[in-house]
Amino acid sequence: MRVGGILLAAGQSSRIAGGHHKLLAEFDGAPLVRKSAETMLRSGLSSVVVVTGHRSSEIEQVIGDLPLSIVFNEDFLSGMGTSLSCGFRHESLGSCAGALIMLADMPAITEEHIDRLIAAFRALEGRQLVRGASGDQAGHPVVIPAHLFERMTQLKGDEGAKAILQNAGVEIRLVDLGPAALSDVDTVDAIRSAGGSLTT
Repeated sequence: MRVGGILLAAGQSSRIAGGHHKLLAEFDGAPLVRKSAETMLRSGLSSVVVVTGHRSSEIEQVIGDLPLSIVFNEDFLSGMGTSLSCGFRHESLGSCAGALIMLADMPAITEEHIDRLIAAFRALEGRQLVRGASGDQAGHPVVIPAHLFERMTQLKGDEGAKAILQNAGVEIRLVDLGPAALSDVDTVDAIRSAGGSLTT
């Protein structure tokens, strides 16, 4: 039961002052977007697609040597929904039973976290959505079952998967990953608290 990965890396870092890009902040000597991509590649995911947008040429420059696919979302300014749609249209998901969506600004997520989500998804035979959580508080990453892929390609604007999932009536299984499931870095203070440093 193959599970592909989609790394969302198109956002504008709008809450970071000074024109810095959070995905280019350095963590453990590497840009955050590369750290996130390498984490996914070390996991049990069958493939990884990175969706770029804001400052795409710089993002591609720091991950272009990795064994993954990169797609540019021309409508990234419209919101995350367009990036999800773009990722779910990629051909690498064609034979997958599920797709794990990961936000590129979550440095605390490890390959072990991803593998736990994949294992839970497989144990449920791919029939339920599996979502990372901290206790009973839902977070990320999220594994979407294949029967919802077509609906995901229809997302627009800043629309997330929530509306689709509510309408589809899909059961959601939370997997406790601890604080990492909620640890996105949206501000300068959050980046520094997580051990990162802004560069460009």
